[in-house]
Amino acid sequence: MRNIVVESLRQTPIEKQKLEIVERKGLGHPDYICDTVMEQISLRLSREYLEKAGTILHHNVDKSLLVAGQSENRFGGGIVIQPILFIFGDRATTKFDGIEIDVENIAINVAKEWFRKNMRFVDPEKHVKYQVELKPGSAGLVDIFMRKGKILGANDTSAAVGYAPMTRTERIVLETERFLNSKEFKHRFPESGEDIKVMGYRNNNDLNLTISMAFVDRYIYSEDDYFEKKARILEEINRFVRSRTDFDKVNIQLNTLDTHGRGLSGLYLTVLGTSADSGDSGQVGRGNRVNGLISLNRPFCSEAAAGKNPVSHVGKIYNVLTFKIAQHVYEEVPGLEEVYIWLLSKIGQPIDQPAVAAAQVISKDSDILDNVRNKIASVLEFELENIDKFCTELAEGKVPIC
Repeated sequence: MRNIVVESLRQTPIEKQKLEIVERKGLGHPDYICDTVMEQISLRLSREYLEKAGTILHHNVDKSLLVAGQSENRFGGGIVIQPILFIFGDRATTKFDGIEIDVENIAINVAKEWFRKNMRFVDPEKHVKYQVELKPGSAGLVDIFMRKGKILGANDTSAAVGYAPMTRTERIVLETERFLNSKEFKHRFPESGEDIKVMGYRNNNDLNLTISMAFVDRYIYSEDDYFEKKARILEEINRFVRSRTDFDKVNIQLNTLDTHGRGLSGLYLTVLGTSADSGDSGQVGRGNRVNGLISLNRPFCSEAAAGKNPVSHVGKIYNVLTFKIAQHVYEEVPGLEEVYIWLLSKIGQPIDQPAVAAAQVISKDSDILDNVRNKIASVLEFELENIDKFCTELAEGKVPIC
């Protein structure tokens, strides 16, 4: 029998609270780059292990550092003086039954592919250097993968929490960054770099968005040209946000550090479309949570999901699964305003048998819980019973992270 707890949460739903703060780090942000590249390395390693060993072997490639390079901005196009350094760290299996797995080349090639696909102005051969520090894992954790069975044991004692549904503020912050980094937007505004951060602040029913966007200097020819193009982009953002929200007031600001009359020093310019070319480094785990947001009003897991293996590392599995279960409960059970799902693992215990699986719900009617408690518990049971299928989806990259 699984230890499942269902309880009512006595608090005001986020949507009805006066203050809400939500952040989204976009495609070219150094922290996002670390998260998404390390996750892609895990997916590629999982495929390699399945091909050569018939099973996913031990790996946790969830440590990385993107060390900012140096560049010189110029109107009409600057230069990169020192390339970005991408350091890959932690553990991965490099040998199985005498078969060598070239972890180093896999990691580097995945990173290069990602840059080619996602960063228009980053030449992965010229603008980035790579340092691979992926070593074999400890005997105890590697042994978890050698044990028979459809469900592996948890490789850590860890807790995770997910929630549903998203608020209006959360949705528009997420949608705005995706819009600004869409191919259609880049085609219309090529001066817009990929390094974008959206900070949302709701005060009652008034929405404030502060957006940071790295401009690409090859498309900027003077200080006046910068501010003219910035104004056009800001107008487009206002049009997009207002067409998709029902807030009483919407206030949007773009690149608030900019200052007229200071030349290049008063503008947010980059050579490559990311602050990593000179201004900002990145790390795994400092970016978005697994639902793509940093929502300061919500509880969230301290684990970084990106790069962890998808079959035993609960820091990844439970982190993502809690959001899936919360959404399932919210859609399945009528009368709920908010759902929070908690999962706690115990190292070595099968991942489908958490130490506790808990649901905390905020309902529209305070008396509803007794009528829906069993239905909520049955959703938890169903999801945990099918956790092996969920892990397969994670390993195949069918569940987005960050």
